[in-house]
Amino acid sequence: MKTSAMPRFGLIIVGDEILSGKRADKHLSQVIRILAARELRLSWAQYLGDDRALITEALRRSFATDDVVFSCGGIGATPDDHTRQAAAAALGVKMRLHPEAAALITQRCVEMAAAGRGSSDMSTPENQQRLKMGEFPVGARIIPNPYNGIPGFAVGQHYFLPGFPVMAWPMIESILDGEYRAHFHQAPQAERSMLVYETPESAIAPLMEDIESRFPAVKSFSLPSVGDGRDGMPARRHIELGVKGAPDVLDAAFAELRRGVESIGARYTLEQRDR
Repeated sequence: MKTSAMPRFGLIIVGDEILSGKRADKHLSQVIRILAARELRLSWAQYLGDDRALITEALRRSFATDDVVFSCGGIGATPDDHTRQAAAAALGVKMRLHPEAAALITQRCVEMAAAGRGSSDMSTPENQQRLKMGEFPVGARIIPNPYNGIPGFAVGQHYFLPGFPVMAWPMIESILDGEYRAHFHQAPQAERSMLVYETPESAIAPLMEDIESRFPAVKSFSLPSVGDGRDGMPARRHIELGVKGAPDVLDAAFAELRRGVESIGARYTLEQRDR
């Protein structure tokens, strides 16, 4: 059975606390892992501060694409949360309290009151403020939150999630498993590489161009290192040179790349990373 074209996946991470260094971002590496487990790939990522105009402009650009976009952070109801309003502005629509979100937030308030943490009276200022978390762009649909019931929201292929990893990550997995399963394991990727020593990138660039012209399903890459011995790498100047792409042509492409390295007299050791 044929599936539709493989979508591009993007990630937006919102929060001044990330850009200031007050908190270290955990989303990027985890989303890469979540996608990789399904043989999907992240195409781009963007960090944004708590600036409504900036978020609006970024969303206006991404809404104009067919990309699947996960946005983490800024969907709360405090003055420094702007993502819900920015999404509405980018779409040119109004905000409205989503009835299902209101019911879920009300249920959460009842549960908190039963635990002695607040009131179940939704007319109180505190609970009225909580209800603002259910104000989404008109036409949005909710995304269930298994952690505390306070939902995120989706518009088209854009998914707006809390900044808390314990909430966002299961929600992303649920979205992928529920809406994008047809794309799982459709485009397996592998990677082969070698460490090329004491060789300038200018000498290997022609080899990379040649490989990509001869093997369109393969991308070449080079990762230079000054040879400081960090991350378990050799304490010697080198370039990790390799190819990644469809497994059925990868071995042939890598063999040609290896022959090219040998032809310029460069010394190397082999690495192998299959992903």
